[in-house]
Amino acid sequence: MLVVEDDVKLGPLLRRGLSDRGSAADLTPTGEDALWMAQAHRYDAIVLDLMLPGLDGFQTCERLRDSGVWTPVLMLTARDAVEDRIQGLDAGADDYLTKPFSIAELRARLRAIIRRGPSERPAVLEVDDLRLDPATRRVSRNGAEIKLAAKEFALLELFMRRPGEVLSRYELLENAWDIAYDNKSNVVTVHIRRLREKIDRPFARDSIETVRGAGYRLRVDGAP
Repeated sequence: MLVVEDDVKLGPLLRRGLSDRGSAADLTPTGEDALWMAQAHRYDAIVLDLMLPGLDGFQTCERLRDSGVWTPVLMLTARDAVEDRIQGLDAGADDYLTKPFSIAELRARLRAIIRRGPSERPAVLEVDDLRLDPATRRVSRNGAEIKLAAKEFALLELFMRRPGEVLSRYELLENAWDIAYDNKSNVVTVHIRRLREKIDRPFARDSIETVRGAGYRLRVDGAP
């Protein structure tokens, strides 16, 4: 385990609480140290405090994910606002525990995220020069920001989570619309056309391909 906690009393307590059950635990008080330690060593899980000097927990988690470290992260904080929990999860954390807490609950939550194991799930999606941030709802192409309506954003996010795959009209309806959608309407065709007008036409691109008789696909080769 890697424990990232700057509290001089809590940090050693957490380390000892994990070690008592047979888990080896390293301790560091800063996010900067956590970044190089997590890249240098394959940890089973990271316990990450939110309020750290220098890089805070949000920034540390984002940089871990950006650098390709997908070790499960359990974030600790004294702040219990829903917005903080959402921000932590959107930064790439796997779970969130509010202080004060019991060591027994911490161990149980760590066992749960370790069972799930690491898996690549970037906080920000990037395909060629397209970039989509689900947390901030921002989209850009080659650095230029693109304003999308809600359904256009939902469609693009679905394409970018499955680049190169052919998605049927039914799959797009199921994932981007609620159960009240009209399966006989041309709503997908209309929104795909609008999406192309915003992410492709101004940049002389043809990213979203129509695959006749099958559906649509987001190209991944970056070719115009």
